[in-house]
Amino acid sequence: MTATRRQAREWAIQMLTAADLNPSDSGRVAEDFWAQMKTLDDEDGGTGGEVPRGKLKEFADARVSGVLGELAEIDAALEPILAEGGWDIYRLGTVERAVLRMGVWEMRHTDIPKAVVINEAIDLVNWFSSPKSRTLVNGVLDRYAKSL
Repeated sequence: MTATRRQAREWAIQMLTAADLNPSDSGRVAEDFWAQMKTLDDEDGGTGGEVPRGKLKEFADARVSGVLGELAEIDAALEPILAEGGWDIYRLGTVERAVLRMGVWEMRHTDIPKAVVINEAIDLVNWFSSPKSRTLVNGVLDRYAKSL
């Protein structure tokens, strides 16, 4: 299996979710994640998993360090949009929070078209959470994109 940017985004969401659940360990989340991936690959003889290297690892790491480095600013941008729908950022599920945060970061710091960012976010939340979360993620990120 060849890793793709989609897979790198999945890794980033896993790391962001871990950092959200264990804030005291957030500084080591990427290091711990990659070490665990290497261990899993070593245990199955290198046949069961893709240990990321190069650009895809950098792609995932950039999202994780970017989101964690701007967490307060990203949450401040999301809070008024969520409040319009009667939501609070900490009332959301951990996965939804991670996906929204990464979507905002990507819109701010990459040249990836906003529609692609939104579509990837919808796919990620659909995969890791509930199909019902698609609507929330789509609405919030679309509103954020229009505010830029």
